[in-house]
Amino acid sequence: MLFTKRIQGHLVALMTVFIWGTTFIATKVLLIDFKPIEILFFRFSLGYVVLWILAPRFLAWQGFKKEFMFLCAGLCGVTCYFLCENIALTYTTASNVGIITTLAPIFTAILSIFFLKAEKPPKRFYIGCLFAVIGVGVISFNGKFVLSLNPLGDLLTMLACLFWACYSILVKKSSNYGYNTILLTRRFFFYGLMLMLPVLSFFDFEWHLSRFTDPVNLLNILFLGVGASAICFASWNYAVKLVGAVKISIYLYLVPILTIIAAVIILNESFTWIAAIGTLFTLCGVLLSESKVSIKRS
Repeated sequence: MLFTKRIQGHLVALMTVFIWGTTFIATKVLLIDFKPIEILFFRFSLGYVVLWILAPRFLAWQGFKKEFMFLCAGLCGVTCYFLCENIALTYTTASNVGIITTLAPIFTAILSIFFLKAEKPPKRFYIGCLFAVIGVGVISFNGKFVLSLNPLGDLLTMLACLFWACYSILVKKSSNYGYNTILLTRRFFFYGLMLMLPVLSFFDFEWHLSRFTDPVNLLNILFLGVGASAICFASWNYAVKLVGAVKISIYLYLVPILTIIAAVIILNESFTWIAAIGTLFTLCGVLLSESKVSIKRS
């Protein structure tokens, strides 16, 4: 039964990253008519409603300690991660964002050492980190080593990776309580949305729903809200519950490959040989760093 559940977790994770690999493209398209904070708020509001439809049951208050953990998960995985990612897409390409997000498993592995009682990583982990950092640096500069370059988008993407690592750790801890995955994911969404509200005015948020009369905008927000948010967040959290935060993160390595293919085909983004070298360094680094990191059973 355990073996079957682990296989199920891996299959669910594979399906999830296949969808997530194209979310950068959908977001890039929406950025033509929407601000980053608008995409984020509309996306997760829609996702929150869909989760209520999928599981129309109320999750009672679980006590301050647990609810604070859920709030932190919503802050890291919904508000901060996607705000950094969406803003990053206004400064850099979808391909860059897709590639740099592969650093998330490294951050997850590091945090798991301190918060999930993971084994101390071997030397190859640190060598892999170095390779990944070099790769990200090459991608960010892309052969244009000039002082006027502003790598803000790539730095924001790396910050987003850190927030996602925090989210993964919090999800793993929360899943140990045995809650229904959809109800728990919906609670994360709720706190994430509540934490967005105070900052909407600072980002000149506009409610103009007429923008969704454009079929392109409507289809992309439905894809992000229903598929990539409601369904994929629940499925990812379920996979983390079955397999573990660090082990399941290996599937994030597929995201840049899918993103690059989609960006070249749909957005006509260029992919230079310098970027290819950076991609190779990054992927080799994260694979090397992840290979022997595991979590002890409690």
